[in-house]
Amino acid sequence: MKQNQTRNTESIQDAMTMMHDIPLILFGVGGVGRALLRQIVARRAIHAQGYGLQINVLAVCDSSGAAMELGQGIDDVNLEDLLELKESGGALADHALGGQAHNDLSAVLRMAGRIGAIVVDCTAADSTIPALLLARTQGYKIVLANKKPLTTSQEVYRRLTRAGATEDEMGVLASNAARWETTVGAGLPVIATLNRIVASGDPIARIAGTFSGTLGYVMSGLQEGQRFSAIVRAAHQLGFTEPDPRDDLGGVDVARKALILARGMGWELEMTDVDVTGLYPAAMASLTVDEFLDAIETLDDAFARQVDEAQRAGQVLRYAAAVEDGRCVVGPTLVDENSPLGRLRGTDNLVEFHTGWYAPGPLVVQGRGAGTDVTAAGVLSDVIELAFTKLDV
Repeated sequence: MKQNQTRNTESIQDAMTMMHDIPLILFGVGGVGRALLRQIVARRAIHAQGYGLQINVLAVCDSSGAAMELGQGIDDVNLEDLLELKESGGALADHALGGQAHNDLSAVLRMAGRIGAIVVDCTAADSTIPALLLARTQGYKIVLANKKPLTTSQEVYRRLTRAGATEDEMGVLASNAARWETTVGAGLPVIATLNRIVASGDPIARIAGTFSGTLGYVMSGLQEGQRFSAIVRAAHQLGFTEPDPRDDLGGVDVARKALILARGMGWELEMTDVDVTGLYPAAMASLTVDEFLDAIETLDDAFARQVDEAQRAGQVLRYAAAVEDGRCVVGPTLVDENSPLGRLRGTDNLVEFHTGWYAPGPLVVQGRGAGTDVTAAGVLSDVIELAFTKLDV
């Protein structure tokens, strides 16, 4: 046993001597960002032994500023300290490695960036876009869990995701890789599947699916005979929804995911081109959250009738997105109860790819499509994959 432990220790030490350092800059230390840092620390040995990699976190940024260590990166003790600070509601500007002077992400990038750097966006803001565009022009790689940069203008999308190479300020050609797997389906391989289908030349006739665990929970509750208002209130109390449940029920997040898939197919669409139908009338948009949660009782009968009519026709109600014929349509829809979407229950996500080679049935990707840990794991997988992307072109 002791000999095995000695061999394991020696193998880790051998791997460390051949380590390839990966400089990482993190935007956002919310739930996903914190989970990512924990996973980086917890998987040091796996990355060393299995991949010969050491992820060096050079900078961690929140809205107050950034904590930075530009040498070998922030050590694990300080990373744990940062996590404790953020979990207690603190600001990175107050940390020993932080400062309010570092609240400009582009400035942080100029200070901390280096050849081979990977910039990770775990925010839910569009304020990161200038820094992400700078990262691309500098030849850095980017990993996005944030959907907003990919659903702004077509031009920004193209600049962030394009393949090829750019020359950085030092005159060194570097690969211009980007990954955004977790923007649709969290840790599910939805974007990877789409990219492989597109690369193979298999014609895609239609992509359809349920891209929201929260709305999946609501639809499953309706199918079980629960009242719409009771389901939404329960989901809100359990923390399944955003603080304002209209952020989920309005369907905008699902619309962003549909647009990302459409653009991944090469379509040039904007958010204004996506046809979105929410689960509440526009008149309820101006209410406070408490007023809204009271008012949705008036929607119960209408939803109950829809569910009853669907069941009599052998169908079920789902909140789904369809990407087809140059259009993105998002909203409640009726599907056959025996179809993959019809059999879906709970908070799982499901995406159907209807293509020429997989016909007559679709290629289906299904599984847990939400959660901080699974999303962070998907981000980390993107980072590891990019670490093996050739730097010199």
